[in-house]
Amino acid sequence: MTTLFISHGAPTLAIEPGETGKLLSTLGTSLPRPDAILVVSAHWDTPIATVSNAVMPETIHDFRGFPKPLYDIQYPANGSPMLATKTTRLLENAGITIQQENRGLDHGAWVPLRLMFPDADIPVTQLSIQSSEQRLYTQGLQAPSAHYALGQAISALQDDNIMIICSGAITHNLNDFFSAKIDVEALDYVSKFADWMGEKIALNDTEALINYRTQSQYGLRAHPSEDHLLPLFVALGAARGKPIHYRPETTYGILAMDTYVWQ
Repeated sequence: MTTLFISHGAPTLAIEPGETGKLLSTLGTSLPRPDAILVVSAHWDTPIATVSNAVMPETIHDFRGFPKPLYDIQYPANGSPMLATKTTRLLENAGITIQQENRGLDHGAWVPLRLMFPDADIPVTQLSIQSSEQRLYTQGLQAPSAHYALGQAISALQDDNIMIICSGAITHNLNDFFSAKIDVEALDYVSKFADWMGEKIALNDTEALINYRTQSQYGLRAHPSEDHLLPLFVALGAARGKPIHYRPETTYGILAMDTYVWQ
């Protein structure tokens, strides 16, 4: 099975799929079909790593001020307590503190899943990120390296035909939002940072990637906070094989919609 990193963009991707939606739909039909899916979303951020054991996860509309049709969307996939148990065991074996919680699917999960697997017929559960976990820093760890280790710990799930989808953003500085037009020309740094990330991922330069905030000219501007890039480090840790890089578009001038698939 395979690992993906998906830039999920704005929630409106669900109703304005554009080129990104076309790509995700194609991936959903062309990649091997998993028995279950573990999603690591930027929109579930907890002090301690947490995995959902929900049997029927609700569709969480965790956003405000968007068109009403978005709030009517449901993604009625089954959960997977069995996958939650497997994930818990792997993380515990790696010495990572983990807990379980009954939680639904946030839009970082259900928006791309709905485009990839519209029938909602594959069981799904979520694993959280920890962008502000103080324990990491007292142990001398940076959040990217800690999430890379998280990915390494769950990589073996792929042996059980589990797809790992890490959902965040290659660029995510909403302070730079300047236009409500989805197809407006991108700010210069957006493409340059996405280029830098693509180069380092292709070279498997893990050290540079983990230290992107100092080694990339635009790391801090692309990610004032790290929450939307941390899923990428989980993917890097979990991934096997070589990455295929897709660059379908940039939306709203600030969100590079890059997707990576490791096969």
